[in-house]
Amino acid sequence: MTEAKSDPMTAAAARTGELVPAWVVNPVGPLQGDIVVRGSKNAVTKHLVAAMLGDGPSTVTNCPDIGDVDITCKMLEALGCAVESDDGTVTVDPTPLSVSRVPMVFSGMNRIPILMLGPLLHKVGEAFVPLVGGDDIGSRPVDFHVNALKKMGAEITITAEGLEAKTSRLQGAHIELPYPSVGATETVLLSAVMAKGRTVLDGGALEPEVIELALFLQRMGAQIEMRPGRRYIIDGVDRLSSASHRLQGDRIEAFSYLVAGLITKGNVTVYGCSQDRLVTAISTLSRMGAQFEITDTAVSASATQLNPAVVETDTHPGFMTDWQSPMVALFTSCDGLSVMYETVYENRFTYVPALNKMGAQIETYNTPLGSIEGRFVGSSTPCSVIVRGGTPLRGTEVVVPDIRGGFAYVLAAASAESTTTITGTHHLDRGYNHPIDNFKGLGLDIERVMVPKPSSLS
Repeated sequence: MTEAKSDPMTAAAARTGELVPAWVVNPVGPLQGDIVVRGSKNAVTKHLVAAMLGDGPSTVTNCPDIGDVDITCKMLEALGCAVESDDGTVTVDPTPLSVSRVPMVFSGMNRIPILMLGPLLHKVGEAFVPLVGGDDIGSRPVDFHVNALKKMGAEITITAEGLEAKTSRLQGAHIELPYPSVGATETVLLSAVMAKGRTVLDGGALEPEVIELALFLQRMGAQIEMRPGRRYIIDGVDRLSSASHRLQGDRIEAFSYLVAGLITKGNVTVYGCSQDRLVTAISTLSRMGAQFEITDTAVSASATQLNPAVVETDTHPGFMTDWQSPMVALFTSCDGLSVMYETVYENRFTYVPALNKMGAQIETYNTPLGSIEGRFVGSSTPCSVIVRGGTPLRGTEVVVPDIRGGFAYVLAAASAESTTTITGTHHLDRGYNHPIDNFKGLGLDIERVMVPKPSSLS
């Protein structure tokens, strides 16, 4: 039987009462077994937005059963699209789309509304999207998106509630991104494919999820080329057709479950995510002493002893920022000093105090402790941590700050010496496919419960 997934809006309502949802984790020793990951969280919602551009129903399969998919489907329905979802398959028919405004009820839920601006301008000629949300992991400004759309001829007004946009038709333009932002690259792709003329995007992101979106748009009839030097060339077309696509596996989940085996001195095999999506993760863990068995269908990892390491996050093909918090949790089990330097988001270490509460010895620094030029010079939030590993962790009560930090708590709890109670778990339900079932399948004693609301959630 699959777990009962907590809807983000239901969880938010529950937090207003005396009790809130929580996960209770009792460590049981090494985690062993197989995990099958579904399609990427960072890709699925973008494909659903792309489906708005077709002239008929598009279908996306291997979708994860997560809160972000539910939220995006509700937004599409609010715009008039017909949406059908069943057991990992989502079909979006944009034919009835007629509404130009994403309702305010979706304000702050995730970052998908900003990506709907281009498709709405193509379909309706005007758009309103509420303020974006998502995890509080640092500044993710919308100015890259707004500037790109303005260059393509959109008139945009930013209000206290959101963004208003209108245009007679978007025009091709030369756009240079100051930083290879994933979201801004996706905005340009979704906007340029039906713009009049040619768009040249320089400095675009190359993450696998972005390439997957470009391929889906190409399948719909878009004219997209990739050139060396992070350059995309998009020749706008008058119409796009419907398409179908099976999502590639989620590399964040795959890495995180491999770490679940390593941090508990077990052995986890992950199916559904190909080796090419994990190249940097595998090489990093190998240098730390992990042994891998890799086939065409699976990746497994184990280790008798792990060595400390120095790791810095970067844009693809560097070490992924979403792998950072599971890796820091793993550092706590490695004897010696490890270093993590975060270069993508400046507020990504909010989970560290809770790990220290569990007995970890982690020091934070505003100084860049790596080779990549610091992006956050002068920021008051830390960009580096030094972890003194090998000290035992103990269970306690912790509150999840964001999706990836929350998973690090579960990993730490699985390797601790006593019970941990984790609240704020709606973040985890928003980002992971059936995490309770998956952890139980690996042998972890983990249950959903209701507990008194922690003061930090008040």
